[in-house]
Amino acid sequence: MPPVRLSNQLLGTLRATSLRPAAAWRQRCNYHSHEHTQPPPFLPAESAILSAAIAHVPHYGFTVDALKLGARDAGYLDVSTNILPRGVFDLVNYHLVTQRLALKDTVQFPSGGEQGKRLGLGGKVRTLALARLRANEPVIHRLQEALAIMAQPSYVSPSLAELARLADEIWYLAGDKSVDSSWYTKRAALSAIYSATEVFMTQDTSKDFADTEQFLDARLEDNMKVGGFLGALSEWADYTAHSAVNVLRSKGLRV
Repeated sequence: MPPVRLSNQLLGTLRATSLRPAAAWRQRCNYHSHEHTQPPPFLPAESAILSAAIAHVPHYGFTVDALKLGARDAGYLDVSTNILPRGVFDLVNYHLVTQRLALKDTVQFPSGGEQGKRLGLGGKVRTLALARLRANEPVIHRLQEALAIMAQPSYVSPSLAELARLADEIWYLAGDKSVDSSWYTKRAALSAIYSATEVFMTQDTSKDFADTEQFLDARLEDNMKVGGFLGALSEWADYTAHSAVNVLRSKGLRV
């Protein structure tokens, strides 16, 4: 599928899975709530296996081998990985979900005063996005594998849905209280910016990922330019599609 067509598909999926109408948004509480606890994202057995398996990703990658080793570490038989219907994508998704949820604890902002005012909403978004990117460092040499798995047709929709949740989480933690049409554009733009920066990060060889930080800053500055959003989606789609092909070829498939 050509990159432009694929990017349009991704954009449509993003809108359908993550962006709620502003009118409906005004009529109900935020997606997040301090008064209501969210249910655990994974069942106990799933969480036990996946949390143990993620420790094996740096060496074995996002693979069935990592899942089997995780099952053994958690005290289960290898066959227990069958409780994960999406296989290695469930391992990728575990990384995405747990790192998104960790942001509220790993990034803290001053509640008031001059320091908080100086940082501003944009500065907080940048800090949160950068923190989430840096959470990839332990598995950065395996992240291309994860992107290739996410690019498989069966997993594009849930991958984009999780990307939308990340953008929503970042804006929420930054203190965004918009209820108008900007709610759409802010999250759509941040989704594209983050995904493009994550792709860049997989190829960054600079010390402490300094080039990735500069890339993120440049994309944030370009946010208001026409075509920036679609261009970032196209870049992400093109890269992940090629990554998927390369992974399949590495497995001996003729594609």
